[in-house]
Amino acid sequence: MLEIKIIKCLEDNYSYLLKDKKTNLVAVVDPSEFKTVDEEINKNYKKLDFILNTHHHFDHVGGNLQLKTKYNAKVVCSAYDQNKVPGADIKKRDNDYFIFGETKFKVIHVPGHTLDHIVFFSETDKVLFSGDTLFSLGCGRVFEGSYEQMFNSLEKIKELPKSTKIYCGHEYTKNNAKFCTKIDKDNLKLKKRVKDVTNKTNLEEPTIPITLKEEIETNTFLRYDINKIKKTLELDNASKVEVFKKLRILKDQF
Repeated sequence: MLEIKIIKCLEDNYSYLLKDKKTNLVAVVDPSEFKTVDEEINKNYKKLDFILNTHHHFDHVGGNLQLKTKYNAKVVCSAYDQNKVPGADIKKRDNDYFIFGETKFKVIHVPGHTLDHIVFFSETDKVLFSGDTLFSLGCGRVFEGSYEQMFNSLEKIKELPKSTKIYCGHEYTKNNAKFCTKIDKDNLKLKKRVKDVTNKTNLEEPTIPITLKEEIETNTFLRYDINKIKKTLELDNASKVEVFKKLRILKDQF
């Protein structure tokens, strides 16, 4: 059984402190910075066995080397990283597994935001650490990959069990909600979710985790096959990839 603690880092990043309850193994996902993560480790566990990185961007690997040095932790990252992840020890490819105590993480390669991006999925614990590929009510910008790659990566995630809880890399939900509401005006489930997001934001609480089912119902970037959205974008006869590309471009300009 997995214990998960959310760590707020930098301006709007999330890192995640994990503990396997049976073996007492401890890991951190995407340590943005050393100090904040180290304080949480000391407060809760006083040890760190593994560092899991979804991609090489500095706001996800900034704490790697200091944490590795202090705790002798092993860095688990993408085999597609081109040696950009600091301190890499264990490199995983698409459909590989990383065994963390009793938790079996499936590694899924999801290029688009970056070419090396991977996510960590546990079917038994029903969790996905999605980095900057899928956000709450959003998705990552396309920096290194193509729109088609990003679309295919989101399609992979959509195929996971709908009860999967999404733990993403940033707290972008409030702004994402404004964009989704503009495009998907008549979505009653989205309107209800926006109220919940507003309440949590006002209380300075994380808006995650959120289930994949709720994301599919409310996240415009996963609703590229909905006719009303196609009509709003004046793309009635367009492919799903074309609709997604238009949505991503509009969000970049939003």
